[in-house]
Amino acid sequence: MGVLNFGLCSSQLFSNCKIAPAGNQKLKCRKDGIFCFDPLKTQKFSNHQLEGLDYGFYRAKQRKRDLFRLKSMVDVDKVTESDNSFIGGDSNTNHYDAIVIGSGMGGLVAATQLAVKGAKVLVLEKYVIPGGSSGFFERDGFKFDVGSSVMFGSSDKGNLNLITQALAAVGCRMQVIPDPTTVHYHLPNGLSVLVHREYSDFVDELVSKFPHEKQGILGFYGVCWKIFNALNSLELKSLEEPIYLFGQFFKKPLECLTLAYYLPQNVGDIARNYIKDPQLLSFIDAECFIVSTVNSMQTPMINAGMVLCDRHFGGINYPVGGVGEIAKALAKGLVNQGSEILYKANVTNIILQNGKAVGVKLSDGRQFYAKTIISNATRWDTFGKLLKKEDLPEEEERFQKAYVKAPSFLSIHMAVKADVLPPDTDCHHFILEDDWKNLEKSYGSIFLSIPTVLDSSLAPEGNHILHIFTTSSIEDWEGLSRKDYEAKKELVAEKIISRLEKKLFPGLKSSIVFKEVGTPKTHRRYLARDSGTYGPIPRRIPKGLIGMPFNTTAINGLYCVGDSCFPGQGVIAVAFSGVMCAHRVAADLGFEKKNPTLDTALLGLLGWLRTLA
Repeated sequence: MGVLNFGLCSSQLFSNCKIAPAGNQKLKCRKDGIFCFDPLKTQKFSNHQLEGLDYGFYRAKQRKRDLFRLKSMVDVDKVTESDNSFIGGDSNTNHYDAIVIGSGMGGLVAATQLAVKGAKVLVLEKYVIPGGSSGFFERDGFKFDVGSSVMFGSSDKGNLNLITQALAAVGCRMQVIPDPTTVHYHLPNGLSVLVHREYSDFVDELVSKFPHEKQGILGFYGVCWKIFNALNSLELKSLEEPIYLFGQFFKKPLECLTLAYYLPQNVGDIARNYIKDPQLLSFIDAECFIVSTVNSMQTPMINAGMVLCDRHFGGINYPVGGVGEIAKALAKGLVNQGSEILYKANVTNIILQNGKAVGVKLSDGRQFYAKTIISNATRWDTFGKLLKKEDLPEEEERFQKAYVKAPSFLSIHMAVKADVLPPDTDCHHFILEDDWKNLEKSYGSIFLSIPTVLDSSLAPEGNHILHIFTTSSIEDWEGLSRKDYEAKKELVAEKIISRLEKKLFPGLKSSIVFKEVGTPKTHRRYLARDSGTYGPIPRRIPKGLIGMPFNTTAINGLYCVGDSCFPGQGVIAVAFSGVMCAHRVAADLGFEKKNPTLDTALLGLLGWLRTLA
């Protein structure tokens, strides 16, 4: 058996001790047959097929002449359901402590946190790379983020830097680029607001637009800071684990009581306690829409406290090489901990025995078994596709009555000539031109990210990449012929680009060198999300986060993680759900302390509270 160790590198081609490096680090072969990029760690692989996805994702295939071939990034159009890539272990092993369905950010955080505690974990990913909506793809020399480029939780301070903590747990550290401006708002009535990295600069900016609301602005965002500081002072683990929960209460009673007080409250009610100006309240709606794709009356105050303050405390930090590097690093770290990740693994069923989740079945018929199953799929996919809909537990029925699927997005990944953008262009923009009433309507508002403003390595010299997305319903795209579908994509994209050209960048259309349009059907296909949804939104005005389910489910041995769980959508939120899920599962597997009596009491209490939402 050879020993391979993977660090930050590009693809390599090597056979025995013959090395032809194609990246920026040389691969060294020691006398004992160890290939090593990073001198600090090594990873054992059996002689299966070894396939690379740039840095750290490999598959070994036994050949007559011990040839290891490392492939570069797989093209997104060439995905198949065959020729599976099993990375980090023996594909003949079929029993684990935990199986994680999906390698989105929540699933990867849960998997790596469990692996470092000593659990044997298998991650099953339908696609060919990890990350889900936090993944990436490459086209014609351009590297695009699949989803949002606004990265929270990647600073080097506090307790809410959950991405940094998740990477550190598996021995990884991501190089990041600080973003001086979180978002530049372009809003009705000519309102333009820059959300500066420094909180004082942002407040000064907002007060300059609404001088008569200075005290209201300080009061509302002051509440956000109260929530953030309480969260940031706590060691964040599972709220379903009583030993941890009671321990935190005794250590930080005031902070815990603060969070309990705001748990059932929404942003809109708090904002109206301090602010009267209708346009400023509409701006708060836009702030919340970015967080949760709903207005302030439907956005839990806890979520707003996390996001609206962390952008100033830890700041938005873009990972060098793109957002997909985070998922790649976590997947590499998972393998380094002795666990496994299997790509092109389409889970179609969760296997139940005597009412307990014990395994999963893939579309090719293979079955894998574990003591626990963690679904990173949406609640609708988990309890409707992976499990039979007729077996829907009462708790899930309540959830689906209280929440609906958030709309999906129309996305435009585009490359343009660099000179079309002014030199001082900000990285992130939010555009709502004419009427506040259009905020939540399909195609009403536009999100725009230009990550090459921060990291020029994502595009060939003289070019920028733009990621444009706007809310869109899958119903808008059903029932069309292939020809009509493609024509509609181009028509809608042309209108969106025209709006950006008129509002921000004259000459944008003529500068385009590459364009690819995705619809909710695209998101459903590649991300395996029901209707392409990006998480749940409340049907009515919610009672804060009380109605959001945690990680445990009514099915013994089955847990959920991701944006369908507390605390909801967003990078910090799904990472938080991953940390919480790993802690709860670890306790149930015996890797953490557990008190069965207190467990039963706390889970019962939390279940009862959800019925009040």
